[in-house]
Amino acid sequence: MIKIVKASIAHSELIAEIGKITFLESHGKSASAEDINSFIAKTYNKEAISKEFEDAKTQYHLIYFNDKVAGFSKIELSTPNKDITELDVTKLDRIYLLKAFYGQKLGSKLFDFNLHLSKQQNQKGIWLAVWVENERAINFYTSIGFQIVGKYNFKISETRSNPNHIMFLKY
Repeated sequence: MIKIVKASIAHSELIAEIGKITFLESHGKSASAEDINSFIAKTYNKEAISKEFEDAKTQYHLIYFNDKVAGFSKIELSTPNKDITELDVTKLDRIYLLKAFYGQKLGSKLFDFNLHLSKQQNQKGIWLAVWVENERAINFYTSIGFQIVGKYNFKISETRSNPNHIMFLKY
């Protein structure tokens, strides 16, 4: 059984733990171990995640499969991007699934949930940044209608950035 629930600040530690694991799984070889570990320590801790709940535009959701947490998503409503002309667009900032739950169509379910949520908020589309070497994600987003509209350098550390595509799905 699949269940998606809106996360609260009380879930900050859980989100941070999933974030650490999934970021390592998908981006662990994209920079030096020192840079990756520094980024994870700075980004995926209870305090950093808790602070994100202060922004009313930011929403986290947890996805459960057979009563086990499988991943989470983070969207930011009404977040423009320089490569997108529409103003009321949602940024899909994170959609992370633990590898143990791959193949269950949970990413699609969580994406569809966020897409519906975005449309309910009268957004004109949804955009995201994806590492150019994350072929699995690029193929997934392309298959559901996203188009590459720009580029973005994702800063991992003071000395390392990874090239990303900006992808957009207009409603």
